[in-house]
Amino acid sequence: MSENPEVMEFLLTRRSRPAKMLHAPAPDSAQLARLLEAAARVPDHGKLEPWRFVVLERAALARFADRILARGAELGIDAEKAAKAASAFAESPMIVAVVASPKPSAKIPEIEQTLSAGAVCLGLVNAALASGWGANWLTGWVASDKDILKELGLSAQEWVAGFIHIGTAQATPPERPRPDIAALTTWMAE
Repeated sequence: MSENPEVMEFLLTRRSRPAKMLHAPAPDSAQLARLLEAAARVPDHGKLEPWRFVVLERAALARFADRILARGAELGIDAEKAAKAASAFAESPMIVAVVASPKPSAKIPEIEQTLSAGAVCLGLVNAALASGWGANWLTGWVASDKDILKELGLSAQEWVAGFIHIGTAQATPPERPRPDIAALTTWMAE
């Protein structure tokens, strides 16, 4: 057995940075490519790659923020809720949309492909944090709105598994309560 105590310590102390605490700069294209490469190292039964990335930079984020406000009004979403969703885009230095893109497969059920897309989201957050960036995984109503998804270039069978906000964190948020592992664990010896 080969132990990597630094990685284990990172995993035991990792803490996402709230999206509203992230500021410029964001990773450049070479830095982001490395983060995406790390994020893609997830379980992927059948090597289907049932996910892909859409990178939203400043101009695209501003455009999407405006579209979210308009779409919220079209849907009759509470103005405060729509404004909050829009501001998450308007104020973010960079967002990577992790797109769940299930592939037809007789052997690999769609749920496994969905779980792989979720693993990519966490992998990207962890890669960003391990590289010194701040990162957060968000969804919300925007992630499932078909009109907005079309504007991201998604096909009818695709959906957003997560909007990963990445930037420079100005501060570390306070620790929060963590799950009681003993209460959540069942041991079965026989």
